[in-house]
Amino acid sequence: MPQHFHVNTPLLESVSMSKMAGTAVYLKMENCQPSGSFKIRGVGHLCQQLASRSKGVVCSSGGNAGMAAAYVARKMGLPATVVVPSSTPPLVVRRLQEQGAAVKVAGKVWDDANAEALRLAETEQLTFVPPFDHPLLWEGHASVVAEAAAALGPGARPGAVLLSVGGGGLLCGVVRGLKDAGWADVPVIAMETVGADCFNAAIKAGELVTLDDITSEAKCLGAKTVCRRAFELSQSGEATIISELVTDQEALRAVQMFLGQ
Repeated sequence: MPQHFHVNTPLLESVSMSKMAGTAVYLKMENCQPSGSFKIRGVGHLCQQLASRSKGVVCSSGGNAGMAAAYVARKMGLPATVVVPSSTPPLVVRRLQEQGAAVKVAGKVWDDANAEALRLAETEQLTFVPPFDHPLLWEGHASVVAEAAAALGPGARPGAVLLSVGGGGLLCGVVRGLKDAGWADVPVIAMETVGADCFNAAIKAGELVTLDDITSEAKCLGAKTVCRRAFELSQSGEATIISELVTDQEALRAVQMFLGQ
């Protein structure tokens, strides 16, 4: 079995974004991961720790976590079941199946799919791979900061780290990675879209909040409740976290801008 399943992705300066922002902007190219996203860092680490002698794995996902679980399971020679909500695009389902995963559709939103995945884990004795709420996931995701620190070189440090929040797994991992790198005071800007804003809603309420529904088109950010650890980090002073919201239209324009890089 390999030491890990993720690859060390490039850290590239974006000249056009740097001009727009008036400061150097670097992009950590996690789209270059074998499964297409950062999720493979945490999912790979968790599976190596928990699933090596498993009958198989089951994961609930709207896309990226399921792709990571399917990829890692295939590499480990394990069967994988990915439970997705009905809002999952057919292209995502097809790509999961191409990785060898059995795909089951359950419910309208991720929370419904997660309940079914938990049921399957218990009844079929499978290893449950959560998409964002587990310390081993956060430990794996922290590697993205270690790589960025190595790429920037000694003495360099970012002015801020910008990331998106769905359930909060990447946020928890990045905060851990910042601490490990000696960058605990570096602010983290946590982005969400309106309609998939469980983290921002929790911060405003001062407690965990469960959204009535996911109305954003950003379905992969579609957790109705952020993980407790992410909320605790926003309240404890352990990290400087700035929560920001954008509309779907603003997010789409940003996607188009990233594609032009």
